Amino acid sequence: MTDLDDHEDNPGPEGQLTLKLVATPKDTNMHGDISAAWVVAQMEQAAELAAARLAKGRTATVALASMDFLCPVRLGSLVQVHSQLVETGTSSMKISIEVWILPPNEKDPNSLYKVTEATFVMVALDDKGRIRTLPGS
Repeated sequence: MTDLDDHEDNPGPEGQLTLKLVATPKDTNMHGDISAAWVVAQMEQAAELAAARLAKGRTATVALASMDFLCPVRLGSLVQVHSQLVETGTSSMKISIEVWILPPNEKDPNSLYKVTEATFVMVALDDKGRIRTLPGS
């Protein structure tokens, strides 16, 4: 992990702002930081939202690329999850997800810090849960 002061190297979020929420006490681990599992759950939700728009319906996660956490998420941070379509197949979609935070005591609303990123592979599903073709494929 790097210190939050290293954020100058981060150019800023890429993709569409898909989720924006505040990290609350119920989301913390035993050390008082926001748990990695909570962050990954928010990322998956953003990937599902982005994929469902493209698929015009139900989707499922089938893969997740590796992740590195660059800084901790502190209680009270404003968490922003950005999504960007990378590639589509016949029924699948690769969606890049980035998580950025604005720490609770940060005065400059443009001082965002990158927490992590990953690529999610999603597939379109029919109403019976079977893989289906994406619209327009």
